Order: sequence, then structure tokens, then C-alpha cells
Amino acid sequence: MHDLVIRGGKIADGSGKQASTGDIAVSDGKITEVGRVAGEARREIDADGRLVTPGFVDIHTHYDAQATWDPHLLPSGWHGVTTAVVGNCGVGFAPAKRDQHQMLIELMEGVEDIPGAALSEGIKWDWETFPEYLNALERTPLAVDLGTHVPHGSVRTYVMGERGARNEPATAQDIAAMAAIVKEGIQAGALGFSTSRTMGHTALNGEPVPGTFAAEDELFGIGRTLGELGQGVFELAGAGAAGDLAGDDIDSALKEIEWMQRLSAEIDRPISFAMLQFDSAPNQWRELVEICEKSQADGANILAQFAPRPFGILTGHQTEANQFLGRPAYLEIKDLPLPERVRRMKDPAVRERILGPERDSSAGFGSMLDNPDMLKKIFPLGDPPDYEPAPEQSIWAIAEREGKPADEILYDFMLRDEGKELLLLTFFNYSDGNLDLMHELLNNERAVLSLGDGGAHCGVICDASLQTFMLTHWARDRSRGPKLTVEHAVKAMTMDTAAVYGLLDRGVIAPGYKADFNVIDFENLSLRRPEMAFDLPGGARRLIQKSTGYDATIVGGEIVMQNGEGTDARPGRLLRGARPAPA
Repeated sequence: MHDLVIRGGKIADGSGKQASTGDIAVSDGKITEVGRVAGEARREIDADGRLVTPGFVDIHTHYDAQATWDPHLLPSGWHGVTTAVVGNCGVGFAPAKRDQHQMLIELMEGVEDIPGAALSEGIKWDWETFPEYLNALERTPLAVDLGTHVPHGSVRTYVMGERGARNEPATAQDIAAMAAIVKEGIQAGALGFSTSRTMGHTALNGEPVPGTFAAEDELFGIGRTLGELGQGVFELAGAGAAGDLAGDDIDSALKEIEWMQRLSAEIDRPISFAMLQFDSAPNQWRELVEICEKSQADGANILAQFAPRPFGILTGHQTEANQFLGRPAYLEIKDLPLPERVRRMKDPAVRERILGPERDSSAGFGSMLDNPDMLKKIFPLGDPPDYEPAPEQSIWAIAEREGKPADEILYDFMLRDEGKELLLLTFFNYSDGNLDLMHELLNNERAVLSLGDGGAHCGVICDASLQTFMLTHWARDRSRGPKLTVEHAVKAMTMDTAAVYGLLDRGVIAPGYKADFNVIDFENLSLRRPEMAFDLPGGARRLIQKSTGYDATIVGGEIVMQNGEGTDARPGRLLRGARPAPA
């Protein structure tokens, strides 16, 4: 008697080989048979006409706190994710002394735009050391599996106090103490160590993440711990990662990768870094990937993390960014409830004032967005959303065709759907008005699908749906350039991402592997338009994005999501270290 049999599905098994129709049998949380399965099961799923994939492995999320109150890790749970890795970019909540709790909350809020009120309300802080944090996660009921990094920002603050938070140089004694904590964390089960070196990551007080300016002796002193243990990935958002719009020196990315090569070769461990493409250095990403490829000959293992769609922000009345935030007449009404704000903006007198010449040059983000260069990069998102719009769909292009000022066109779009319309501002990864460069990266073994940032950037970004986008856009709907096969897209989200962290027991549908699956109505799979929800602890806000078409998401042989709704099953586990492939 099998625990579960999935019958008659089209199986894309994660290996990249051609999909085939068959059955899958599961017992004790493991796959036991693939092909034609005889015998009865305690539960059967009819997958005729459905695509069956391994569960998706998302290696770049920020559910460090949310995991303690949300077992499904939404929105990632709506997009087939069955394994998530947290603690990226050098930020997290352990180790933490009692008097450092608020500082770490403000650091996470500043870097990852997770409302501090929600963090203060939701985190129970029943830990101090990193192993104690892992123990707390292990006690938490989870629907999906969870892996962690030891974050540099927390470690540096724990060891150095205010000196660490202010990014003062570390002494040899400081470095030894940090290395000992990282070693303890890896031995307790962390999958790696993470740090941030970009000026785009700052706390609420404007201070860069602790470790941003860490000297080479600090980076290597900590990194050598991974080499000593023969375990773990060194993950970072490097200098230059956020681009010149965030105050980074673009050229610093090429300087950063030099020490990454040396460190990876010395410690014989992978180094994974965030990579974007910028208008100001449109081909730098290709240089970085070529260095990753060539450095293999010197024993380095460097991987570029990339997102397969434009990396930007969503603007509108409900998000934290729109082009009118630098206009005093709009600022007068921006805090009104949305229906009242929309009603006021439909008043011709209010419209005339907002569209008039008055500007507030101190308005920061709003002022930066309110210019022609940005209006050429902003597009109506639509429903279902279009993440590869043509240049002629931009607000600027529409205005030129209609012979109207661009801000008038934007004003009208933002009032659509009673003010719930969203627009996509394509900061990065989109300099030629298409995603062809992403196609090149999706076919490069030194680039890994990442940067969905699930759980983070709650006010302006909602990219935790990358897995669904891979299937709907890249494997099915793309018309503006080459597509991917379904098999290729699935492999990029399963076997490839799992392999980065040595999670070799999952990501493939074959006997002996972990029984994590998605059963998908591929032809009708779709992304919903992002929306603002107020469902974080204390009613704090966040952008969410749902999908339709996932019949079931299965973890360890148990259904955890069914037709977009979470079940009561809690088979998820804390991952303690890499996992060997089945014998």
C-alpha cells in the first residue's frame, strides 16, 4: 500500500530530460516508483492533463521572521515553492542580544522594506545564539522546508556592538570571534554565510549594513571557516550590486569579483553573488559571467544570481512609490484612504494643481521618479501582468502618440480600477526593451535563478512569483524572442537551485528522492495582478501576488497547498546542512 500515487501526469522530472507521461508512487515521504505504478494507495491524485514537477527550490528569500508565524511562506507558497533559503544579504535576527533586537528590526526594515511594526509584533525572540535560533525554527510548524544563512550584519553587531553597527574596522580578535560564531552556526545546520557590500542596503537610520566595508582580512577570516568545515555557501550582495541609482560605484562589481575568485579557490566553497544589468554599464553583466566561467580553471566556484524578468518597482497609489510624491498638491492627500484620495483626484481643480508646475525638490524618491527618463521606463502592468512590455507601451510613448503630457497619461492610468492600477518601473535588466539578455543567462551554467526576495520589499516590489513567471512566460507565452522548453524551465527552479546548496535529496523526480511536487494545470496557469494586503502581524501592509493553476503543492508526500489554499498539513522541516543524493 503506497501512501500516495500521482497518476497519469506529464512528468518534467527536474533533470532537463524530455517530459513523459507516467505515475509516481510515494511512501514515507520519499519517491518509491516512477513510471507505471501498480497497487493501491491511501491517497491518489488524478494528474491526467496536468504537468507534474518537483517542488521548486527558492534560494533567495527573506522569510527569517515570517517563518515563525506563516507556515506556508506566502506569497512563495502560491507559486510552488517547497524549499526556501533565508538569511540572504547579510541581514537576519540571530545571533542577537536583548538590547540589539530593535536595531536588527530597523536594519531589516531599512534593507528589505519589511514593516518594523510587523516584525516587532510577530517575532517572539526565544533565542540569542544562532543555534538557538535554529532550534526555534525547528519547533515552529512549517508547511515547507527551510534553510538558513548566518548573516554578517547580526554576527558583526553581536561581536562588536556599536562599533560593528557603525562599520568600524574589525580587529583580529573581532574577526576570530565572528569566525567562531559562523563556525558554530554552520555546524548547527546553517547552509552558508551571507554579507552585503552595496550602498543600496541601509538601515532606517541610513547606516549601511554592518559589514558593508569589511576589509579583506575580515571576509577571508570568516570565509575560511567554511573551507575548514568543507560546508556552506558564501552569499553576498556585493559592492556595485544595486547600481548607480542606489549610490553604488558601478565599476566596483568588477573589483569585487577578484577577491571572490581568490577566496572561493582557497576555501573550495561556492560563492554566490547578486547580479543586475544597468543602463549605465549595459554589458557589465556579461563580463561578470565570463569571469565566473574562466575562474573555474583556477579552482573557483562562483555563481551569479539573477532574476528572469525586469528588476524594478511597482508604482501606484497603494505602493510606497509613485511619480507624484514630489508634488505638494498630491502630498496633501496622499494619506487619505484610497477611495477618498481617488475621489479627490477626479476633481478637475485637484487634477490641475497636481499636474501644475509646483514641485518639492526635497521629496526624495518621488522627485527621482518624476522625470522623462523614468517615464520612458514605466509601463502599465495590466491584469494579467505583462513583464515584457514593448517600448511603445511605455507611458512616454503613449503620451507621444496621443499628443499629451506624459504626466497626464500617468495620472489617468493611476486612477484606473478605482486607484488600484499598478505600473511597472523597469529600473534594471531591461535596457533594450526586452528580456533577451535573461534568455542568455537562463542558458548559462554559471548563472542561477534567484533574487525573488520572497517576504521582503513589501511596499514596492513583488517578485516572489518568479517560479510561476518562468512557466507562464518563458516556457509558454513569450512572443518577443526565444522561449525555454518546459523541461529547461523546471530544471532551473529545481535541480539547479537545489544543487547550489548541496540539497541533493530533492529537485528531481526519481526513486529515493524527497516527495516534493507540484501538480499544475499548465495550459491555464496564470499570474494574478499584485495587490496590497494588510495581513502581516498588527495589520501591517505588504504587496502579494497570487496565481491560478496549481492543483496541488506537495511536501514530503503531503498536500500543503490545494487550488491556491493552504491545508493543515505541516510536513516542512528545518534543513540542517547539505543533503546527499539518494544512494
